[in-house]
Amino acid sequence: MSVPAELVARSNALGADPRNTNYAGGNTSAKGEVLDPVTAKPTELLWVKGSGGDLGTLTESGLAVLRLDRLRALADVYPGVEREDEMVAAFDYCLHGKGGAAPSIDTAMHGLVGAAHVDHLHPDSGIALATAADGEALTKECFGDRVAWVDWRRPGFQLGLDIAAVHAADPRKIGVILGGHGITAWGATSEECRRNSLEIIRTAEKFLAERGNAEPFGAIVPGFEPLPEAERHTRAAALAPVIRGLASTDLRQVGHYTDSDAVLDFLAREKLAPLAALGTSCPDHFLRTKVRPLVLDLPATAPLDDVVERLKELHEAYRADYRAYYERHATPDSPPLRGADPAIVLVPGVGMFSYGKDKQTARVAGEFYVNAITVMRGAESVSSYAPIPEREKFRIEYWALEEAKLRRMPEPKPLAGRIALVTGAGSGIGKAIAERLAAEGACVSIADLDAEAAARVATGIGGTDQAVAVTADVTDAAAVQSAVDATVLAFGGIDLVVNNAGLSISKPLLETTERDWDLQHDVMAKGSFLVSRAAARAMVTQGIGGDIVYISSKNSVFAGPNNVAYGAAKADQAHQVRLLAAELGGHGIRVNGVNPDGVVRGSGIFAGGWGAQRAAVYGVPEEDLGAFYAQRTILKREVLPEHVAAAVFALTGGDLTHTTGLHVPVDAGVAAAFLR
Repeated sequence: MSVPAELVARSNALGADPRNTNYAGGNTSAKGEVLDPVTAKPTELLWVKGSGGDLGTLTESGLAVLRLDRLRALADVYPGVEREDEMVAAFDYCLHGKGGAAPSIDTAMHGLVGAAHVDHLHPDSGIALATAADGEALTKECFGDRVAWVDWRRPGFQLGLDIAAVHAADPRKIGVILGGHGITAWGATSEECRRNSLEIIRTAEKFLAERGNAEPFGAIVPGFEPLPEAERHTRAAALAPVIRGLASTDLRQVGHYTDSDAVLDFLAREKLAPLAALGTSCPDHFLRTKVRPLVLDLPATAPLDDVVERLKELHEAYRADYRAYYERHATPDSPPLRGADPAIVLVPGVGMFSYGKDKQTARVAGEFYVNAITVMRGAESVSSYAPIPEREKFRIEYWALEEAKLRRMPEPKPLAGRIALVTGAGSGIGKAIAERLAAEGACVSIADLDAEAAARVATGIGGTDQAVAVTADVTDAAAVQSAVDATVLAFGGIDLVVNNAGLSISKPLLETTERDWDLQHDVMAKGSFLVSRAAARAMVTQGIGGDIVYISSKNSVFAGPNNVAYGAAKADQAHQVRLLAAELGGHGIRVNGVNPDGVVRGSGIFAGGWGAQRAAVYGVPEEDLGAFYAQRTILKREVLPEHVAAAVFALTGGDLTHTTGLHVPVDAGVAAAFLR
């Protein structure tokens, strides 16, 4: 196995276990010789995980490859700790060949240490010792002479020199505990390095378990115990839009909800407030969780209105405190304040709400705070939790190198940060709409009466960071509310609703039964009303606007034959657009409609018998119905589900910000259905 392949295998194995390191946290490296293609002489190289990668999913393309002689020569021109940020740009002059990832700030740590293989990881057990008030003494007690202690220093070239000096002074040591930060281990072979990393992690875990206090967070505070699960989730669904609206004051955020046992226990304990106020310590943690969370100080059973009012007060105070934190530490060359809203909100008895620019970022922020809870538990169990000073946190959170990394990120997609619910999305037009919204950056809830179909569509779009499936009978108010609740619990709120669920039964008036009439009106007229009402309630609570789109029909304005129940239900939907546009505009909620016609291919309605019925009405073979519809249009073009999806995106994608109450025909041109 080649050196880089062996490194990737070790990295993946370490990254697969969350006890070893958090998502995208830490880095690994290996050194080896290759023939230089220019000189044909052996050249020693360093392969190291590049900036921003994740160990568990690392591939060879995620490695930075540097010439070791040039990297080590940088020590001779190192200008000192006050200018060490300049060394990151110098890494580019050490690169070998084309391609590969950008070198990270930790590259010096790997290149300067004399061992052939190096792992830098962020295990909870290691960080617990690193953040204990007497961490250096505990490290000695835990590991003896096998592991050294290195005082906190911001990641960079000097830290690499410090660790290299430890290894050079005593090569028998297997690694170090980095104060306030994590661990670094090394070995002569890849396997030895992996064993040494795991020895440090597992030894620290055992030490904390055997030496630590069983209840380091103190006693349970009466009234702050977890609510029963059903009640907890109902309260979480009611609070999620409120908290998301607050967390989106400066920039729209996507949310993630966590009610794991570890979180709920922490929120119930007497040390919650003082420990949360100390914030996190490991740089990877607070870069995603901010300097500290917002903590609700009311019991779990407090009336909902009281909780909402208190959250608003605490949010205002949080923003003022965060701005003061920025102003205390900012220098003339600091990046501008990025936003004063919390990334983590803790609600005792209910759980944790975490936020980010997309679902993955929000989820990872929550995962990192769970890591921080475990770290605090470990540190408090053997000592007291003492994270790095606030000044040092600021220096990393507003580090010019981090700011440059943010600026290199691609522009967000048009619907990034938006959360959509599409009904009838298990097939046909709804499926196409859901797929288009997801492709444009939205998180999408796939709602359908057919749970298996919804699951297939959600899986096809991607993982649960992109789409979730919910079962929904839109004729049932409770089921509709459950679908909306599931959406806000999955993504934090709701911004965009598409009323697409529908069916059709083509019969002349004298053959249309009451059941035919009631079924179509229940699904389309009543169903759209129920979905819009439940979604609008959440949108109004959020306070950041939204979109509701009705997939109506050309038949809402065109009087076709043998179509009284369907046409009347669609006309009801069309007028709901106008009524709700007038009513909800004051809340920043826009309501628009799309009037398709002749969508045969890929249509769930046509496949369910409507196609055969309409073909019989027009006297054409069913397989020719799409072509028949196309020929009666002005443009002579067949309408497909993706054309309807394009209209939905046009209405919601950001260009028509001042448009509401509009119906967009997607029928290839039917003059009799022109809107007047």
